[in-house]
Amino acid sequence: MRIDVKEMSERLAHDPAFSSYDFWRAFKRLDDELYQLSRSNAPIPMDLIYGRAIIQRAAQLRQ
Repeated sequence: MRIDVKEMSERLAHDPAFSSYDFWRAFKRLDDELYQLSRSNAPIPMDLIYGRAIIQRAAQLRQ
């Protein structure tokens, strides 16, 4: 499965169902989960990394 970060983030950035606060909360939750995984030396799933990149880029496009 190919994940297109640019396409997905552009869709999210233009979706009126998501507020800036929703982006912030999603980004914070992903950061918290990544922090917990790194502290426990657990492997980090690529989905989390892609998800974080998509949310971060969508939030930047909104501004």
